[in-house]
Amino acid sequence: MLPRPGTGSETAHTPDAACAPPDPGHRSGRRLDLAAAGAGALLFAVAAVSGTLIEHYEGTLHVSWPPLLAQWMPHLGPGTLPALLTAVAVIAYGPPLAARLSWRRLTWLSWAAALAWTWALALVDGWQRGVVGRLTTRHEYLSGVDRFDDIPATLRDFTKHILIGPPDNWPTHIAGHPPGAILTFVGLDRIGLGGGAWAAAFCVVTGASTAAAVLVTLRALGAERTARAAAPFLVLAPGAVWVGASADGYFAAVAGWALALLALAATRTVRAPRAAALGSGLLFGATVHLSYGLTLMVVPAVAVLVLARRARPLPAAGFAVLGFAAVAVAFLLAGFHWWEAYELLVERYYQGVARERPYGYWLWANGACAVIAAGLAAVAGIRRLPAAIRGTQGSGRGSGSADRTVALLMAAVLLALLVADLSGMSKAETERIWLPFTLWLPAAAALLPSRDHRGWLAAQACLALLVNHLLLTSW
Repeated sequence: MLPRPGTGSETAHTPDAACAPPDPGHRSGRRLDLAAAGAGALLFAVAAVSGTLIEHYEGTLHVSWPPLLAQWMPHLGPGTLPALLTAVAVIAYGPPLAARLSWRRLTWLSWAAALAWTWALALVDGWQRGVVGRLTTRHEYLSGVDRFDDIPATLRDFTKHILIGPPDNWPTHIAGHPPGAILTFVGLDRIGLGGGAWAAAFCVVTGASTAAAVLVTLRALGAERTARAAAPFLVLAPGAVWVGASADGYFAAVAGWALALLALAATRTVRAPRAAALGSGLLFGATVHLSYGLTLMVVPAVAVLVLARRARPLPAAGFAVLGFAAVAVAFLLAGFHWWEAYELLVERYYQGVARERPYGYWLWANGACAVIAAGLAAVAGIRRLPAAIRGTQGSGRGSGSADRTVALLMAAVLLALLVADLSGMSKAETERIWLPFTLWLPAAAALLPSRDHRGWLAAQACLALLVNHLLLTSW
């Protein structure tokens, strides 16, 4: 399904950032942007220092380098040089290319560049430690693939093995997710793509496509010019550190394309809007059967329908509901009861380290993890959301309506994260768990003045490189 010619709602080409007119409030705005980024960095520093003290004296956080699940291990690897070269290339050529390439080429190039960035970061830790071994530990999905010889029977008994007490309880990640997650890797194994290397490659390739999904969504909602400005930031998202290689990167892609297809269907900027809506529903159904927490994707989904305007979204919503129902019914008929499994998961969650992890610390330290995954440029861009929503944002692109659309969508993503945080079911490891949401937030950096973009892109790249080279992340 391809967008109709000429329905991007904005001009296909934009002037280079250097030609943008001066922003009257540029100096004061720049200081506030830097202050917001500094506040984000300070939040992380406070979380790191206080978390280290809590872990040292009380041992209740259960992370080696709070607030991140990582170990202090300065190192280089085979991905170091490619990561540096990719970062330099995107910083130097990303903004002008994003402004002048055809939309189709920009979308594919963004996916390819995000893929190169993610692979390079993963390989900083080496092929075995950074790629092959990520999904093969005793807590991961691949440790349970051989228990699915009889898939229907295993699905019927799936909930019986969620709690820690019964024999043969599921490994942590299988127990913590609906069976759609493990079934993905069972499917890969059945077609001859078994093992850690193929599983990691699948997660990296799909996860990197989230950047393209965000761009498609923004353009469908009438924000092509702002989407073009956002493209380099989406490529150099620091969250790529955890996309390569964790299953949550794959989850992010499924959720991202569900939103993208919904936007295309709701705005009818695709040749087959009903098919797009049905596909969106199927992907949303898959999303909630990959991760219980991704039911919160309903918040940005509603935002997409609202931003599509007028009554056109209603038929799209109807077909999306049909697609969602088809997936839900299929799992139900196979013997998996989502609500029953979720209730057992909550019990299992508090059977583990979650019962000791302090809610009060993680309530705000999760935000520090989100800062690292989204990047300081995203934090600076988020500062500009209120002005963009009011229509007083001045980014030098003359695209106030598009900026407002992006701002409202980013606000919806932040609202979903707030609900997840308050729930208490996301205590720690949110740098990975929240990827389906945080990978959208770098788009907020498009609200920053165009002339500052290269500097903020450098900040994004440096943050990811520092995290990946100073720490050994666990995912």
